[in-house]
Amino acid sequence: MGLIFGNESEILKNRLGGGVDPKVLPMVPVKNRDGSECVEGMNLLRRMVMSRAFPDVSTEEQIALITEVFDSPETLDELCRVSGGHLRNLMGMLFGCLQQDDPPISQDVLQSVIRSSRDSLSRGIDNDEWELLFKVVKEQRINGDREYQDLLRNLWVFEYVDTQGNWFALNPLLMETDKFKLWHQQNC
Repeated sequence: MGLIFGNESEILKNRLGGGVDPKVLPMVPVKNRDGSECVEGMNLLRRMVMSRAFPDVSTEEQIALITEVFDSPETLDELCRVSGGHLRNLMGMLFGCLQQDDPPISQDVLQSVIRSSRDSLSRGIDNDEWELLFKVVKEQRINGDREYQDLLRNLWVFEYVDTQGNWFALNPLLMETDKFKLWHQQNC
């Protein structure tokens, strides 16, 4: 990631051969650039979770079995949303829920895992970094500065791709912090 946004991007492009741009695997979008839910991305994440639970069952049957794994479809949706489309985070939070209790996973268990993940993620963010994060929220972009690279590397910001190109959003876990909620209340 740092190579793409740093001064080494042209060297990396030449090493790939033929001047090919390096590819970044973006997150599965859970929301669109305008903040609305990305239906296609959320459906893919739901299917991924349910395919892990019921790998030999059709997609239609998996949807009917959601309440075997979660107390409600809304709990599954919250898990998918708060993952930000980061598949490793999605699976990690799901595993955290299963460590706390057997299925069906309740909203209370999920909220406990979200709080723990949120606190762990936000622990190392200083005030200057929060200011950069708030700027990313406003502008949905980052520049090549080292500080911005840290935001991506620490998974505080996720990259998405749509028909307009690349855009960036705050990790939804950080939107669960009091610091973000206060800023959002005062600025949006």
